[in-house]
This record gives sequence, structure tokens and C-alpha cells, in this order.
Amino acid sequence: SQAEWEQVLTNCSAFLFYGMERFMSHILLNRLVAMNIPKCHLMILLDLVRSKQSYQRITSCDIHKSCLHIAIERPTETAMLLSLTGVRSIIANQWYTTLQENAERLEILSENLLSIGRTTGQTVHILQK
Repeated sequence: SQAEWEQVLTNCSAFLFYGMERFMSHILLNRLVAMNIPKCHLMILLDLVRSKQSYQRITSCDIHKSCLHIAIERPTETAMLLSLTGVRSIIANQWYTTLQENAERLEILSENLLSIGRTTGQTVHILQK
């Protein structure tokens, strides 16, 4: 629910979203822009995974949104909005991907950030290779 999203986002120091389609399609835009999330030091958005079912769901939801609203849900715009709400660092997909590719990204992120202790910058550099 929207209340659960808000509670999690306002009370976390790091947040990982691992899901289908666009992260912003799961949260109400007007509620997000009113939030204050300065405690969140890192947000990892492993979204933009598309399946036939997720595409059908997002298409039926997008019918009720304006073109501007849909544009705001794109990766760069999402990062800007999250930054304005107080999130300090954001790692996010830029393009649509597969579940397998996202699983590999999550494994690389987890290993480098948690096990090895690399910085977010070093980890993103490894992801880019």
C-alpha cells in the first residue's frame, strides 16, 4: 500500500527496489514529491524489467496518466525527484532489462558493497564493465 511505501522510504538508510517495470509506477507521484527522505543514503532501483504481464499491467495503468506524468517516471526524472526528496545516492537502471540481467546486477552489487566493502562509485564502475 502507499502508506507502507511511505513508511519504509522515510525510515530507511538504504533502500533496494527489485521489481518489474518502472519504480515510479508503484508509488503515487504526488505523495512522493511531498516526502522528506534525508535519512536514505542510498537507493538502488533494479527496475525496468518487462514481461508480457507487467507490460499489460503498466499499459492499463498508463491510460489514466498524462504524458507528462509518464515522462516523470523515466529513469533520469525519477533520480531527480528522489534527489529532491533527500535521497543522497541513487543507483538505477537506465534501460529496460531482463530478470536474469537484474539478478546478475544484484549479485555484483551485494558482493561489492556488502562483502568486499567497496564504495558505491567503485561498485558502479564495476557494473559498467
